[in-house]
Amino acid sequence: MPFPDVSIVLPCAGFGTRFGAPYSKELHCLAPGVTVLDRSLEAVVELAKSGLNVRLVVVFGTHKLDTVSYLARYAGIFHMVFVYQDQSLEPGLDGAIRSALPMTQGAVALVLPDIVVSGAGSAGSLLAALRQTGVAGWSVVAAEERDPDTLQQMGALALVEEGGVVTVRAAADKPADPSGFNAFWGMVAVTEEEAHRLPDVVSKGADSPLVGAVALMVEEIVNYNTAAG
Repeated sequence: MPFPDVSIVLPCAGFGTRFGAPYSKELHCLAPGVTVLDRSLEAVVELAKSGLNVRLVVVFGTHKLDTVSYLARYAGIFHMVFVYQDQSLEPGLDGAIRSALPMTQGAVALVLPDIVVSGAGSAGSLLAALRQTGVAGWSVVAAEERDPDTLQQMGALALVEEGGVVTVRAAADKPADPSGFNAFWGMVAVTEEEAHRLPDVVSKGADSPLVGAVALMVEEIVNYNTAAG
């Protein structure tokens, strides 16, 4: 097995209580034979199609064995590693990322199984974001958003454009005060050297490492962690 060019952290250990269904939210069917998880992995599949060796690091709990079984369909596309979430590293998303990081190698991307990017160019957005990490070490796939209620549920960003390049001026995860933010991220890419700071992207009270990151814009990002999604 060749060393990976990029490692994808896929946190699947959450309980999805906001989704309100008796099954894992990422296995919600969007079309015959197509789940939310399939849609969330489309940009990762494109990485493999581009010729990159991709390692998918799946963080899970015992209540997510259905998701583990479902991912067998990707065994011929990615090298997959499954890691139980270490509850001593915090029980939330930041803890899931910390659990995954020892298994990553190369550039790292955070892909959430209940977040779907869509629109023209969305499939290639993660590949484009990874190529932009050489600018500031970090990049994000983002969508414009002005609704304060939506921004309070997401990784909110304040984006600025200069010379045709969009960058992150400020970032906060689920901010209590969403004023001043105009977008949110759907995927995050980071160099191997900076990957140890990836949990800070979603940690409360931490200085976000996304400030200065290049933003690759897509038409829409849908959060399926709510019944309304």
